[in-house]
Amino acid sequence: MRPHADYKYMIIAIDGYEANVESRVGIGRYAYEILKHIFEDFRAQSKEHRVKSNTRFRIYLPNPPLSDMPKETVWWQYRVIGPKPLWTFIGLPLALWRDKPECDVVFSPTHYVPRFINIPRVMAIMDVSYLEYPQLFRAKDLHQLTQWTRYSVRRAARIFTISQFSKDGIIKAYGIPSERVMVTYPGMTTISNIKDSREAGSRSARQTSNVVQKYVLPSRYILSVGTLQPRKNYGRLIEAFSMLIRTVLSKGQSLNDLQLVIVGKKGWLYEEILKAPEQFGVSDRVKFLEFVPDEDLQVLYEKAAAFALPSLYEGFGLPVLEAMARGCPVVVSNVSSLPEIAGDAGIYIDPEDVTSIAKGLETALEETKEERKRRVEAGLHQAAKFTWEKAAQQTLAILEEVGGKKP
Repeated sequence: MRPHADYKYMIIAIDGYEANVESRVGIGRYAYEILKHIFEDFRAQSKEHRVKSNTRFRIYLPNPPLSDMPKETVWWQYRVIGPKPLWTFIGLPLALWRDKPECDVVFSPTHYVPRFINIPRVMAIMDVSYLEYPQLFRAKDLHQLTQWTRYSVRRAARIFTISQFSKDGIIKAYGIPSERVMVTYPGMTTISNIKDSREAGSRSARQTSNVVQKYVLPSRYILSVGTLQPRKNYGRLIEAFSMLIRTVLSKGQSLNDLQLVIVGKKGWLYEEILKAPEQFGVSDRVKFLEFVPDEDLQVLYEKAAAFALPSLYEGFGLPVLEAMARGCPVVVSNVSSLPEIAGDAGIYIDPEDVTSIAKGLETALEETKEERKRRVEAGLHQAAKFTWEKAAQQTLAILEEVGGKKP
């Protein structure tokens, strides 16, 4: 790596727009964790190594950094600029052009790179679901995703994505060389801590009880986590849950207060999802929760009888990883990236077949203690393969490589 000729350090600029939001899901979660772990990995290095690396970071934001964003240092600086509307088109490119010394590489952890600049650009694409299932997107969002992403792909020096499945889809969709697309799997930062705390029973009964009371959780429930939108396939999940209820009752078994708990913000085309419980006669057994803080969500995973994600398409499926890391059996689709993520731990279903989904839920609920123990252990082992630390290290290495090639 070599620094630019007229200043001492290599400067990596990062678009922090998506990372600097309060309720982080999807791409917001990805952007925040990558930024946070690049910072923590760099800070953990010795002062001598940081000086020798010749790297500095300039994070661009439309609003002041939130309290949980990394703190400024000599080598990590924020630039708060506007206007917030059309950020990628106006605010960010102008700031990159104006700020001196000029940065060596720009990283946008989103589908869109800043325009009107000659600085090498690196981007991230979570998946290409908008091309595979265009009917599941609003017209405005679909136009932006298709047109802006195409423009960005053509100009990006490198593209990060979150699974081999997504990489294959990007290469096929845009006809770009394989070496331009890098897989950096998302992860869990606290898998080992979670395992230790679970085994040691360090979480107090009072803490768990407080979360149960806060969300009025039943003693037994199936959990699903994700934005309310058609791609998550919640309509079929709710129908399958109603089928499960009828099957259990027909066998003369007790349901107790079994419920389906769905955690997720309202995304788009969600109205039919909210109507589904009444449509399928389970309105008293389906609970919708909005955004849930990470510390509470951890308890929801641990208390769940099973986790279900019958998505039609997932670039990665982070909630599956979170569920496995907390010892919860997972029922997932047999398509897209989900087999890649769940591995041997998954109970697989056909997401377009309601009967298949219902049977998967039934399997998860009826496994013996030994079967459940084996599945939980397989899930913990699988989840341990994915870490944000590794993703951040891989990301930084590519950014430094691209920045070092700047003439």
